[in-house]
Amino acid sequence: MSEQEQQHNQMDPMSGEHVEVSGVYKNEIGRVEKLERGDVFPADLQIGNTEWELVELDFDNHHEGRTDPRLIAKDDDDDPEAHMQHPRRHKGSNKTDS
Repeated sequence: MSEQEQQHNQMDPMSGEHVEVSGVYKNEIGRVEKLERGDVFPADLQIGNTEWELVELDFDNHHEGRTDPRLIAKDDDDDPEAHMQHPRRHKGSNKTDS
């Protein structure tokens, strides 16, 4: 059986089943719900029991919500003309021979 056939035969979780993976789920009519592992998939108020599809994983990234300082752009105060130079121009590389 090919991978595509296996995916076709898989069934999304239904209302009343336990959530196996924490994340954001969407039901058949588009209602979005954030559910934690161990919760029970809720029934929809309009259509009753419904299928739920995982649309976004919830993961713990183990930080305090601050941006990593390595990702913050550095300010070039020491060289005021740095932004006006060509990006391929390097200081100290004045090669004249080709």
